[in-house]
Amino acid sequence: MTGLSKGPRQGRVTKPHPIEEHILINALPYVMIALDEDNCIRLLNIAAEQFLGVSSAQAVGGHLSEYLAGDSPLTALVELCRNKGRSLVEHGVLLEGPRLAAKRVTVDVTPVIERPGTLLIALREHSIASKIDQQMSSRGAARSVTAMAAMLAHEVKNPLSGIRGAAQLLETSASPDDQMLTRLIVDEVDRIKALVNRMEVFSDSRALQREPVNIHQVLDHVRKLAQSGFARDHRFIELYDPSLPPVYGNRDLLVQVFLNLVKNAAEAMPHPGGEITLKTAYQHGVRLEVPGAKTRVHLPLVVTVQDNGEGIPDDLQPHLFDAFVTTKTNGSGLGLALVAKIIGDHGGVVEVDSQPKRTSFRVYLPMVPTR
Repeated sequence: MTGLSKGPRQGRVTKPHPIEEHILINALPYVMIALDEDNCIRLLNIAAEQFLGVSSAQAVGGHLSEYLAGDSPLTALVELCRNKGRSLVEHGVLLEGPRLAAKRVTVDVTPVIERPGTLLIALREHSIASKIDQQMSSRGAARSVTAMAAMLAHEVKNPLSGIRGAAQLLETSASPDDQMLTRLIVDEVDRIKALVNRMEVFSDSRALQREPVNIHQVLDHVRKLAQSGFARDHRFIELYDPSLPPVYGNRDLLVQVFLNLVKNAAEAMPHPGGEITLKTAYQHGVRLEVPGAKTRVHLPLVVTVQDNGEGIPDDLQPHLFDAFVTTKTNGSGLGLALVAKIIGDHGGVVEVDSQPKRTSFRVYLPMVPTR
């Protein structure tokens, strides 16, 4: 009788096939660079090739300094690691070079004990923790503005009507000097009421009317609106993935989102000479924890709005999606709060990465669900 077991025969030991080291290194999502005692590159993985903008065949044998700015902090960290003879970790290091746009990274420099003089450098552009912080920040800001809008509509808007009516009644019997004061009261009430009306959109809790949306048509519409008005002095760069599937969303609200982001980008740059980059991509395996969802949500569609302005101040970035936070003289601070609210309603997230000459807002959106 033939046995049904699919496992190895008893008494026989099967040896696993050895895995070549370069396969493991190339599978890592982090930038990995190995240096010899002269700081010449001896190995770099695929992530490092993409980061430096150079192939392994071109880079191996070349000096690290060829790919970095002359006063790069990475060079100083490498020398410090050699002097101390131990691993070093530095967060928030700004790297740039001839082929490398300015990027803020976490740097790990480690001596390879088995090979004296050899160092291994690991670079991480964004930690998981910072991504989660940004996602929670934008969603938390949207929820707080929603609660504030509901409160304002109930507790402020109704009394405003009474104040305005009383001021108009007083105006009929007031002296010319007092009429100036009553008119001032009416004007200020109208201004506050207009602000409350703008915020009422945050208290709209109705389910979105969603359908398949061609995000490239949305971006093209936004670009045309911008170029005919507030961004007429700026240059647009479009880097689109033509194979991108439709977004599962509300077209009008997505137009509002990207119009707000493009307007922010236009106002952050010098006139003329600014560049606004609109980019789309499909990222496999992007699954994020979203409050209220029982499972990780698949958000493979990424839309990026990037500008070459001076960047967002570090102290402002943690509060960027809060209501009334703005660097503009006449801004209300509701634009990015509305972006966070709309994207949250779509089940997506929005992240920001700001450095001098490169600020990027990345919006992660769901695709149309398969039946």
